[in-house]
Amino acid sequence: MDDQQLKALIKGEYGQAALQAKRGGSSCCGPISGLNVDPITSSLYNEDQASGIPDAALNASLGCGNPTLLAQLHPGESVLDLGSGGGIDVLLSGKRVGPTGKAYGLDMTDEMLALARENQQKAGIENVEFLKGEMEDIPLYEGSVDVVISNCVINLSPDKERVLAEAYRVLKPGGRLAISDIVTRGSLPEAIRPSLELWVGCVAGALDETDYKAKLAKVGFEDIEIEPTRIYRAEDAREFLAGAGLDVESLIDEIDGKVMSAFVRAKKPKPSAISNQ
Repeated sequence: MDDQQLKALIKGEYGQAALQAKRGGSSCCGPISGLNVDPITSSLYNEDQASGIPDAALNASLGCGNPTLLAQLHPGESVLDLGSGGGIDVLLSGKRVGPTGKAYGLDMTDEMLALARENQQKAGIENVEFLKGEMEDIPLYEGSVDVVISNCVINLSPDKERVLAEAYRVLKPGGRLAISDIVTRGSLPEAIRPSLELWVGCVAGALDETDYKAKLAKVGFEDIEIEPTRIYRAEDAREFLAGAGLDVESLIDEIDGKVMSAFVRAKKPKPSAISNQ
């Protein structure tokens, strides 16, 4: 399967997730029928954050963390969320940056964009805008935003280095990357990497933490940090391995402790730092 076919699969699955969330059902990082990865996506937003956010936005949250907290957003800043889904992180960002700031959401799925705009209208948050496009080709000018966030989406891209390069391009000098993602430690069993179900479910496409740091540095980022927020044990993996049709008993020990949710931080150098490189 080539990159375009993979993207089509992802769009189809996340489109269905949006429709499910709109009907009142909850979803998760892997919206494949029978694939339950609730250990990854549970308890990401507290009651204070959820207050004023439409239920459909919470139901459509497909993430593995809370990048709006990680980013430490300030009033007046501009923020871009890659793979904004139902819009929860964009709406939360809009509230944090206030009326003098701006929050953009980027998504390639029509159903998710429609759901996000509906959630925006219900929440009454005016300083947000949802854009259609792919994170490998962000439809914003160079140096447009102060912060780029993302929630368990970059691992889905077949060209992660290009995504990171695009994030670097649209950031202002001194801007920061603050994302939640699924990251691995060490090699995963060969049976997992080819699994499209697990790719859509955020696991098979995940980068090793060493590779992640190397790609960030290659495109120009500095002050790179990867902070684990949860390391998944063998029992956490049992359900999503079985849901993908894999032989659980033969793989369970090999995946134990090798998959984690993590906060990934990095900065775009300021002009003086760039000129001295």
